[in-house]
Amino acid sequence: MPVFLLSDHNFAFPDPRHADPSGVVAVGGDFHPDRLIAAYSQGIFPWPCEGYPLLWHSPPQRFVLRPADVRINRSLAKAMRKRPYEIRLDTAFSQVIQRCQQTPRPGQDGTWLTDDLRASFTELHRRGWAHCAEAWQDGKLVGGLYGMAIGGLFCGESMFARAENASKIALVTLCHQLARWQFRLLDAQVETPHLAALGARMMPRAQFLTEVAQAAAMPIPPGPWRLDESLKHGPDV
Repeated sequence: MPVFLLSDHNFAFPDPRHADPSGVVAVGGDFHPDRLIAAYSQGIFPWPCEGYPLLWHSPPQRFVLRPADVRINRSLAKAMRKRPYEIRLDTAFSQVIQRCQQTPRPGQDGTWLTDDLRASFTELHRRGWAHCAEAWQDGKLVGGLYGMAIGGLFCGESMFARAENASKIALVTLCHQLARWQFRLLDAQVETPHLAALGARMMPRAQFLTEVAQAAAMPIPPGPWRLDESLKHGPDV
């Protein structure tokens, strides 16, 4: 199967339904913010790997979570009832993405979140497309996650935790807020036990791309996010 080579100035992607068996849609290009918006709005994401050309993926199966269906197990609910953290949105994006970059990932060499990718997401945050959820304790940032929102689609990128359950509680709270805003889908990209425990499930690419198109077309404009006051310490459980 031929591989689509991206140009430096054209941000168009081929139909991800024609990705190769491993899920590679295209090769090359860069992390220009407009290219990232074009990619994520079509269900495509970059996966940098040192020593290789930049690859853009749309895997045959996608790990997704519907914000309204987030699941809280008994042990997490018990922890949340103690209200250990203050949850915020979009108050410390640079810190969140930096700590995600610094957090070791099992089975990964740490090169996927490059300085260039981090700079582009920081610019997307400035433009109102990229967002973060944060967990704070005693004035310190102890957990969080970041990603990109397009219409009613949130594309989760990475998370970190420096305290027990901090990133989980930030994510659960974000899901409750997204559900209030009528977001349809949270794209988690690849499977993790952490997200599976919250209710994320695999979805075939054809269904995923259909749902991405519907969610991305929702008239929810970019802009800064603020958490509802009632969710400041997490949802009631």
